[in-house]
Amino acid sequence: LFSGDGDFRSLVEAVQRRGVRVTVVSTISSQPPMIADELRRQADVFTDLVELQSKLGRDPSERPAPREPRHHAPQFLQRAATRVPRGEDDDFDD
Repeated sequence: LFSGDGDFRSLVEAVQRRGVRVTVVSTISSQPPMIADELRRQADVFTDLVELQSKLGRDPSERPAPREPRHHAPQFLQRAATRVPRGEDDDFDD
């Protein structure tokens, strides 16, 4: 389970009763920790994301260059801005 949400504790407990071993992957290295204590204690195995960083993460030198920021609004926002507002005659109370 890749989550730290304590709401998953009862689900983890339920599948464990059926004989399933549960590994939870999240982090306790951040402030605040991104895993609920009760979920971490319920898991058969807890793996901190920091332990996986060297296996899953990219070397910073291999990361793509940041994208250029947009200097205009997306098309759907441009269309919304050009719509004619409803007039008082469009009132549904008539």
